[in-house]
Amino acid sequence: MTTSAERMRAWKGPAILSYGFRPFFLFGAIWAALAMALWVAMLAGQAVLPTAFDPISWHAHEFLFGYLGAVLAGFLLTAVPNWTGRLPIVGWPLAGLVALWLAGRAVVALSAFLPWQLVLMVDLAFPLTLAAVLAREIISGRNWKNLAVLALVIGFALANALYHLDAAGGGYPAIGLGLRLGLAVAIMLISLIGGRIVPSFTRNWLAQRHSPALPTPFGRFDSGVLLLTLVSLLAWVTWPDHLATAAVCALAAAVQAWRLSRWQGVRTGSEPLVWVLHVAYAFVPLGFLAIAVGIIQPDLRPAAQHVWMAGAVGLMTLAVMTRASLGHAGRPLNATRPIAALYLALILAVMARFAAGGFPGQAWLLHLAAYAWIAAFGGFAVLYWPILALPRTRRTVPSGND
Repeated sequence: MTTSAERMRAWKGPAILSYGFRPFFLFGAIWAALAMALWVAMLAGQAVLPTAFDPISWHAHEFLFGYLGAVLAGFLLTAVPNWTGRLPIVGWPLAGLVALWLAGRAVVALSAFLPWQLVLMVDLAFPLTLAAVLAREIISGRNWKNLAVLALVIGFALANALYHLDAAGGGYPAIGLGLRLGLAVAIMLISLIGGRIVPSFTRNWLAQRHSPALPTPFGRFDSGVLLLTLVSLLAWVTWPDHLATAAVCALAAAVQAWRLSRWQGVRTGSEPLVWVLHVAYAFVPLGFLAIAVGIIQPDLRPAAQHVWMAGAVGLMTLAVMTRASLGHAGRPLNATRPIAALYLALILAVMARFAAGGFPGQAWLLHLAAYAWIAAFGGFAVLYWPILALPRTRRTVPSGND
């Protein structure tokens, strides 16, 4: 029987196409840095792209559906073979998926010259194909417990479609239903998958050091937290201005914070590769709290959403990319000082962006946030280029702890 390792070794083409995380993590990080640089130019009043989207809506779309779409694909194409026991997608089929993602970025950037229907179809081709691949693997591997992940990926594609329809109708999609649904899917994925990997990686690391306290195993409390999180997110997507939504989001913030406190993050301070997962997850309850405050104080709503977008999504994806790339490339699972600096740069970006919402006249805070973001993801691309683009040097089969 062919194994994952044998399929990867059989691929004789570019090493970057030997596993899903390689191209999508690398190109996703490059796009995160490049798109932010373009956004800085847009803030300065320069028409740098012939896009039909208004500048803020393009900015939001390309980070939520562009960047996150790439990282989500890289993670799932790497994790699903471990979940189902089936073979990974490598080589030219993987290159085809990357091409679909790139095509989406191109048509959105050039959408002023194209029919909106064509832009919609091309941009949706990637998430829908990813959903089809995931469905095939889950069904073939009878991995029914991950049907929730499939449902969320489909929801992510639906949110992207709604975003395009809002833009085509002359709306302002940066504050529309599509953005809220897409961001809600992202937070639910972090709550679901992050709720597996954060305590798991923490447990492994603490057990190796004979810690007297380990993360609390998944139980009924966690199931209740996920259910309340889902209800809160649906309320925010459907009734973003209602005081009842503020109340349920505040409650979700409290139980998510309590859930995080049970994972022993305070004992992981000596290893950035582990503590960053806890800091990233902390932006989930902080985001719920910020959303609740933003409903009461509407001027803070854009900053509140960035607690989730830049904090929870940005930092969690960076944390997963840095760790998974090391593990699957056969590198030691510990963060060097440059890797830790990436985390600190992104945390600075989140803090500066939130502060800019409270001090709207201080444009330098927006620029600080943008440059710190570019440093984080541009730095990842530079540091991890040889890890992602060159052949693996040691282990051929990643362990479950990666």
